[in-house]
Amino acid sequence: MEQKPGEGLPDEEMEPGVREQPQSEAQRGTGEAEASEPASGRKSNARKELLEWIKALAIAAVLVFVIRMFLFSPFIVDGPSMEPNFVTGERVIVNKILYDIRAPQRGEVVVFHVPEEGRDFIKRVIAVPGDKVKLEGDRLYINGSQVEEPYLKEAIEAAQSNDGVYNTGANFPNGNVQTDIVPEGMILAFGDNRGNSKDSRTIGYVSQDEVIGRADLIFWPLGKIQLVNHR
Repeated sequence: MEQKPGEGLPDEEMEPGVREQPQSEAQRGTGEAEASEPASGRKSNARKELLEWIKALAIAAVLVFVIRMFLFSPFIVDGPSMEPNFVTGERVIVNKILYDIRAPQRGEVVVFHVPEEGRDFIKRVIAVPGDKVKLEGDRLYINGSQVEEPYLKEAIEAAQSNDGVYNTGANFPNGNVQTDIVPEGMILAFGDNRGNSKDSRTIGYVSQDEVIGRADLIFWPLGKIQLVNHR
């Protein structure tokens, strides 16, 4: 097909996806090529961008909700009951899904709810269902055998080097809890600070239904970021 001077290329020969906007009469007269988007187009683009931001924020909010409700949650340590391994003000990440897969195990640091107190405790699992337990001073017996507590080793040695005992609190069983065998569906939980901890020696066995999850990570303060020692 012959092309006459001044004529544009036929539509089928133009570059795909690119179409030139016709010039206005004023533009043709002055030779100026202004790129101006119609006001309605600008409003439409702004609306689309706003909707995209709203959708992104909504998705982020849902993800945060799901993660915090079902997977992981931050908790703040409040009180001395888990010293020397945890101190007031530290923040920990609690794994909330682990115990949907399996039951708590000895040595694990858990967060659980105490309905009578209306608050959450952070303690260490000492014994699980069926275990026969005896705590006498710094000596812990499970099913008749003395067990070591590596997470308290230094603290116990320091106390005994001064002719003292680390556990200046109650033994177990005692007047508050006289049954020495952990019932089914329960755990026995003590604070690491045996001389200053309100735990199963006072409140009794803890229902596994009240266990929120396992403390897995100290994330604050930044200088103390570390995985929690469960052994």
